[in-house]
Amino acid sequence: MYKIQTPTGEPVDPPKGRCWGATEPVFKEYLRDGRVYFPNGGTGRPRIKQFAGEEKGLVPTTWWSAEIAGDNEAAKKEILALFPNDEVFVTPKPERLLEQIILIATNKNDLVLDSFAGSGTTGAVAQKMGRRWIMVELGEHCHTHIIPRLKKVVDGEDEGGITKAVDWKGGGGFRYYHIAPTLLEKDAFDNLVISKQYNPAMLAEAMCKIMGFQYAPGDLYWQQGRSTETDYIYVTTQTLTRDHLAALSDEVGKKRSLLVCCAAFRGKADAFPNLTLKKIPLAVLQKCEWGHDDYSLNVANLPQAPKPVPALLVAEVGLEPKQVRRRRTQSALTPSLFDGGAE
Repeated sequence: MYKIQTPTGEPVDPPKGRCWGATEPVFKEYLRDGRVYFPNGGTGRPRIKQFAGEEKGLVPTTWWSAEIAGDNEAAKKEILALFPNDEVFVTPKPERLLEQIILIATNKNDLVLDSFAGSGTTGAVAQKMGRRWIMVELGEHCHTHIIPRLKKVVDGEDEGGITKAVDWKGGGGFRYYHIAPTLLEKDAFDNLVISKQYNPAMLAEAMCKIMGFQYAPGDLYWQQGRSTETDYIYVTTQTLTRDHLAALSDEVGKKRSLLVCCAAFRGKADAFPNLTLKKIPLAVLQKCEWGHDDYSLNVANLPQAPKPVPALLVAEVGLEPKQVRRRRTQSALTPSLFDGGAE
């Protein structure tokens, strides 16, 4: 890898773990054509200029200068200030850029969603600006960057970014969730079956969430959750015969109703007026879209869940740091199927 000499005479290397975007002969050709720009008064790493008429794709109609929205160099410095001993995140966004976007698109207490959280800039800025937020991230930097960063924000220990501009002193909090594994998988015959990662309690809780019931195991084996005082749900991986269903119907009685989610059943689905029968794979397929690679989820007809959505990180605004720590302790004592802990 070759070095590049800046106009100030200092040799520079590409960022750690990266290489220059052009070979040395091509770079020298760019240099001769006047296409190379060195930021920070000639001390920064080179940038390649693009002139009008050479644009590809959608051309922006609004221009935010680095003085207004920051740049990647500023964003990396913000991350290094928080984690001086760690390798810098490759593509962070400057907090001032997110501040401009959130300011234009939202009001205080609005909900901000970032489906690819990266280094957590969206959540950090939204928290400082008094917005609620949800971030989703499946990479390991969720633990190495996002959670430590947001702890500093909540505790008022993040002095960089927009902290001074919005007079941020700390406060609020967030909760951290693990998304449960897929409920269905295919067997050797390409049939959809229940994943072996689920034990009976996990399966019952997952089906309660999918079918809009509150997971609340009762004294009777078939009372695993409820939607009202008299409407219950029972989840089992067994194949239920007509005799099983008849006995179950007698136990439920005429004044109560029961949704039965099972692997399969024998007999007519409407044979017992106080029982509603559903096969688990079909019940799940009716609620979600499958076979897509664009993260599609049919949420239009999903029931309202009693708890926050199972995203990885969810904001809790309006709490002082002591209250946040109390909420962390309480949450740690009562983990649910989707919970990984609270912060």
